[in-house]
Amino acid sequence: MRGGTIQINWHDTMPVLTLDFHSFSGTLATGGSDKDIKLWVITPGASQQKFPLSSYKKSLSYHSSTVNILRFSPSGELLASGADGGELVIWKLQSTDDQSSWKVSKTLLFHRKDVLDLQWSSDSGHLISGSVDNSCIIWDVNKGSVHQILDAHLHYVQGVAWDPLNCYAASLSSDRTCRIYVNKPQTKQKGYEKINYVCQYVLTKLEAHNVDDSKPFLAKTHLFHDETLNSFFRRLQWSPDGSFLLVPAGICRFSSASDPVNVAYIIARNDLSRPAVQLPGASKPIVAVRFCPILFCLRGSKTDSLFKLPYRVIFAVATLNSLYIYDSESAPPIVIVAGLHYAAITDISWSPNAEYVAVSSQDGYCSILEFDDEELGVPFSLGDPKSASEGIACTTNLKADEEKKHEAQPTLTKTSDANKPTKRRISAIAIN
Repeated sequence: MRGGTIQINWHDTMPVLTLDFHSFSGTLATGGSDKDIKLWVITPGASQQKFPLSSYKKSLSYHSSTVNILRFSPSGELLASGADGGELVIWKLQSTDDQSSWKVSKTLLFHRKDVLDLQWSSDSGHLISGSVDNSCIIWDVNKGSVHQILDAHLHYVQGVAWDPLNCYAASLSSDRTCRIYVNKPQTKQKGYEKINYVCQYVLTKLEAHNVDDSKPFLAKTHLFHDETLNSFFRRLQWSPDGSFLLVPAGICRFSSASDPVNVAYIIARNDLSRPAVQLPGASKPIVAVRFCPILFCLRGSKTDSLFKLPYRVIFAVATLNSLYIYDSESAPPIVIVAGLHYAAITDISWSPNAEYVAVSSQDGYCSILEFDDEELGVPFSLGDPKSASEGIACTTNLKADEEKKHEAQPTLTKTSDANKPTKRRISAIAIN
């Protein structure tokens, strides 16, 4: 693995708030405070010692305010971008060999304030968005209209996620709740089923357990940071097979006398009512997570797997100043990257072939890590994702005493002493 911060002028040195790889061509799109969307081509470094190279292709100019979020559709034909002031735009790829030829197809108008996050449905027909107006909206993209409004949150909605199996959706808000919605279709004429999402679970507090004592505390503790968290984004996501939901911005105590610890929560599909595993972060809050789009074959060399899966799921977790890459077959992270940026990290994206992972930052730059062939493993061929996910079972036999033996070393660091990471014990802990 190699990589680092690419020293180019991404958005006139203004904050880069979002980025996403096209699901087929691998084109990287970035957006930020300069109101533009820029398209880039990422190519491997000239040698093993060189960083990946980034070449500018084109700017997509339409927004009149800061671009907070952009995501390509699974089909690769559409691009959705959300901005301040409630702007939400659908771009369409033109029928040409030039993958940078995008034109505005629709403008979706209903959010009253800034759009902070969005996610496509797996069939690219619908979109869910979250806004500073405290609401989530499910859009019918083909019609360009509001399909459903989910407005139970009491503060900003800073993250939304859509289950790839189209059964659930999720939202995360600075009101310290994560809401999980289940699709209960309404039958229409001619047997047509209209999607209809109903809130099934509200995750807000959990009865804590001392890792050294099975006796629970008397009081329940909040699962998430409050509105004072220094980030507008709490980007959550479902795993590509739908087996679990990964949620950032968590906070917990491991004992009644301990200080709060920043964590990300893993919520298993077979029990969405509470977190199954917590991933302790570094000193800074976790603000974004993103799954590698490729599943990998088991290596069979580790016994502390997070989940009983027939394959390995790899995902990235970003704090305000660090990036952790996890493997579902082991408890501690497999990569830790710190000190790449001088301001907060804002978003993460994986290339479709898992060759690159990119992060954006408010310092106006992006970092890209490049993996060698099969460095992450051998790709796994998934036949039926629905049948595979139904057999998922979360393991809860991780022992805290054994986990503490793992001491993770930073893999890449910047040479600045101010940003040099310290050694930390980082390991997943099952919540019993």
